[in-house]
Amino acid sequence: MNKFSEILQKQRAFFDTGKSKDVNFRIESLKKLKQWICRHDEEIMAALKADLNKPPFEAYATEIGTVLDELKCTLKHICKWTRSKYVISNLKNFPSHGRIYPEPFGVTLIMSPWNYPFMLTVAPIIAAVSAGNCAIVKPSAYSPATSSLIAKMIDELFQNEHVTVVEGGREENKALLDENYDLVFFTGSTTVGKTVMQAAAQNLTPVILELGGKSPCIVDETANMKIAAKRIVWGKFVNAGQTCVAPDYIYVQESIKEKLLDEMKTAIREMYGEKPYCNPNYPKIINEKHFNRLLGLVEKEKVVFGGKSNIDTLQIEPTIIENVDWVAPVMCEEIFGPIIPVLTYSNMDEVVKIINSRPKPLAAYLFSNSKKVARNFLRNISFGGGCINDTIVHLSVSRLPFGGVGASGMGNYHGKAGFDAFTHYKSVLHKSKFIDIPLRYPPYTELSLKLLKKL
Repeated sequence: MNKFSEILQKQRAFFDTGKSKDVNFRIESLKKLKQWICRHDEEIMAALKADLNKPPFEAYATEIGTVLDELKCTLKHICKWTRSKYVISNLKNFPSHGRIYPEPFGVTLIMSPWNYPFMLTVAPIIAAVSAGNCAIVKPSAYSPATSSLIAKMIDELFQNEHVTVVEGGREENKALLDENYDLVFFTGSTTVGKTVMQAAAQNLTPVILELGGKSPCIVDETANMKIAAKRIVWGKFVNAGQTCVAPDYIYVQESIKEKLLDEMKTAIREMYGEKPYCNPNYPKIINEKHFNRLLGLVEKEKVVFGGKSNIDTLQIEPTIIENVDWVAPVMCEEIFGPIIPVLTYSNMDEVVKIINSRPKPLAAYLFSNSKKVARNFLRNISFGGGCINDTIVHLSVSRLPFGGVGASGMGNYHGKAGFDAFTHYKSVLHKSKFIDIPLRYPPYTELSLKLLKKL
């Protein structure tokens, strides 16, 4: 038996004791987690600085604060979420009533990415623990400082039989996926997501996949250009564009293209200075491999702003490109970096048709003051989630389920949706033994059928 099989068996034994199902145990576990995060927020910010050069404000706003919001929401509502729910039965089963019982899946595997290494690891842990599960957690090897800190945190707060962290790279990922879990929760690329789903299918293990895709941002002529530009620039270039829901490309109405570009250039200078690639508070690309991949997507003759980079710090300044089509390398894959192509349109129906001809995106954004345009956007484009007149901030609302659709993922989490993701809802009919209607039993007569039809 390998070490991962041993961990799995120990967690199954712990789960079978029923301790993780106890609501008070769940609450105490989550309270301890919250206290640890509040005590160690400086350490967390330092780890994020080491891995991605995130400035303290950005690290707290997008990672630590988001996790604390999740904990606050979960602790407030967990007692309600864990109660069984009464359901009215039907006449055919009189007298009876139904109840729906929320129960944990059991032992779960959580695999997290490197781009938001603290938030995207801890948020699923909160969901798993709140639902009463055990969890084996595999953070990314690309963010070693944060992964090591998470391992330390989990080791201090949880018994290994309840929640444990496995560090390592591809070899550990493969070995973990060879085991049989009750649920697999994966956040990462579509390519790796397919591998995870294929491995889980061998044991018919349910999966939740939080993936990505090319998320569009549409700007029409009724939009407030200054606000649209600031919010697009912030949403795109936070974490140097390494955000799964960042606007991947812009579709702007032809008549306002130059105005939007001017406002975006101004916003970039105001936020990041004249030389963002030398700015100590501007995040870096995670590693040299991704740095070189991103530079390979940029056709210099199509750059209208930015384009400079610093190999020593792995920084690429916010870059705007234009005059690209859907066969250009930058439009053939999710960018996942500080590069944003700008395309134009004259008719909204064109945009809807083009977006719908491609894999469904994880997010989509619209800047418009037209209710008619907004209705068209919402009714006719399928996407995981998004905003009207803003970008990426829908992730910060715990009451909004977050997840993809189609190639951008399956399953939702955050808040109640996170509890639901790690919960099986068991339906039970409670039947009275004092009345037993003979109609359902053979021998069946013509009268029996008539009565059944009436019921």
